[in-house]
Amino acid sequence: MAAGGVSSAEASAALERLCRTYWYPLYAYVRRRGYSQHDAEDLTQGFLAHLLAHSFLEGVGRTKGKFRSFLLASLQNFMADQRDRAGALKRGAGQSLISLNLEEAAARYEGEPVDNLSPDKLFDRGWAMALLARAQARLKDEYMTEGKPELYEALRQFNATGPGEVTYGEVAAQLAMPENTLKSLVHRSRRRYRQLLREEIAQTVSTLAEVDEEIRYLLQVASV
Repeated sequence: MAAGGVSSAEASAALERLCRTYWYPLYAYVRRRGYSQHDAEDLTQGFLAHLLAHSFLEGVGRTKGKFRSFLLASLQNFMADQRDRAGALKRGAGQSLISLNLEEAAARYEGEPVDNLSPDKLFDRGWAMALLARAQARLKDEYMTEGKPELYEALRQFNATGPGEVTYGEVAAQLAMPENTLKSLVHRSRRRYRQLLREEIAQTVSTLAEVDEEIRYLLQVASV
């Protein structure tokens, strides 16, 4: 809603955050629709240029439904318009865009599931992964601000690895703390992560009542 407001530093920052958070799901969707790497880059950047015009987001509010659905429908309309104009936009199209790591995106796309995901499902999966990463980044920032980078890395192991790959006893010994204390810190970190994830999702749905439903769906598609 801030990104769709009047031109201001706050609106510009909000819009840039939207672009940085959600551009990869858009790129993956375009690729799965059959476009080459370079055409997908052109279309994705062209669509972001469309977003950066600001007027595109005017009137967006919580009554419009899920922002995820709104953004995908807008991308589909944009792609149809570009086909009518006989081709994708040239990279950048004269617009000043945020910097995107397109080489990393291409490599990441090659690792996506191939056979069982439609373009729409791949978009949803990318969206879910972006939200999870955003919540994790916020959690990391909190630990960094508190001057506890080593603790963050230690606690993150219990979410990043499978069963049996790390034990409470081993990590507690590394941190020189009682095992029960470590277990309490892991529980607190997981709880905070869930809170941050809820906050991120709450910003993209119409009502708070939809948050739990959206969490269940996005966790489901993220595990594909």
